[in-house]
Amino acid sequence: MRGPLILLLLLLLSLIAIATALMLGSVAISLDEIWAVLRGQGSALNTPILLELRLPRALAAFAVGGMLALAGAQMQVLLGNPLADPFILGISGGAAVGALLAMLAGAVSFGVNGAALLGAMTSMLLVFVLAHGRGSWSPTRLLLTGVVVAAGWGAVISFLLVLAPQHNLPGMLFWLMGDLSHARHVSTGLFILALGLLLALPQARSLNLLARGELQAAALGVAVKPLRLQLYLTTSLLTATAVTLAGSIGFVGLIIPHLLRLIIGSDHRLLLPASVLAGGSLLVIADTLARSLFAPQQLPVGVLTALIGVPVFLYLLQRGHTR
Repeated sequence: MRGPLILLLLLLLSLIAIATALMLGSVAISLDEIWAVLRGQGSALNTPILLELRLPRALAAFAVGGMLALAGAQMQVLLGNPLADPFILGISGGAAVGALLAMLAGAVSFGVNGAALLGAMTSMLLVFVLAHGRGSWSPTRLLLTGVVVAAGWGAVISFLLVLAPQHNLPGMLFWLMGDLSHARHVSTGLFILALGLLLALPQARSLNLLARGELQAAALGVAVKPLRLQLYLTTSLLTATAVTLAGSIGFVGLIIPHLLRLIIGSDHRLLLPASVLAGGSLLVIADTLARSLFAPQQLPVGVLTALIGVPVFLYLLQRGHTR
């Protein structure tokens, strides 16, 4: 009974976070006015603010946070490493290189998003092919390959920043630090989030067994290699979509699964949907703070998630050490 109650509380937290995101900003809007706008009876000033700016951005933040947390929960099982996060395999680096090249070429928002998605998919394919090689595919080999490819992308990113004209640098740096101000295709993000969760939930029992060890999972009837391949493709798709929508936003996929395991345990039947709700809520709250603390000036949301994530992660490490 405790698990469903926690899911209900997280759902309530998600609704509160989205409502707060709609209320706060350079122009404060009351709940009554929000309800009036949603019923089509809002004022001419508040209607475009809510429907064209705040609501799409809040939904984009929820989708991105949910995708990163869901990908992180699965990635930690895939690699058998509690420190794994969605960006550890270099997918965000490939997306960043694609996006920065598009910015240097003068592309607009759609072109930048398309280039980021292409870069993410290229990195995903590159890591998978190199990790497989001529030998056996293993989590350790995948992890090492991903770390090396990510380091290579990091070098390319530094090279592009050095060569970039001065007027391009602010936009490039904002993208690298995570930015939801230009998030587009919100419906696509929500669809990929729902698809990822629908693909993951039927595998929850197998994930529970795989988390105990590959040999034990295989002995209990889990087809380990197909499951690992599905996990890799699913987490890659979630990460690529999240990075395409909002750039590189760290710590969400690392912190949320850790925190939830302490609260509800490691049963993925609860952990996966809880990760979606908690990750989405966290990013909505962080983005609301990023655009409200120093309004009208906005902070990159990745800065806020790092400021929140670092002390939380250190606390989790200390708590695990003292047990």
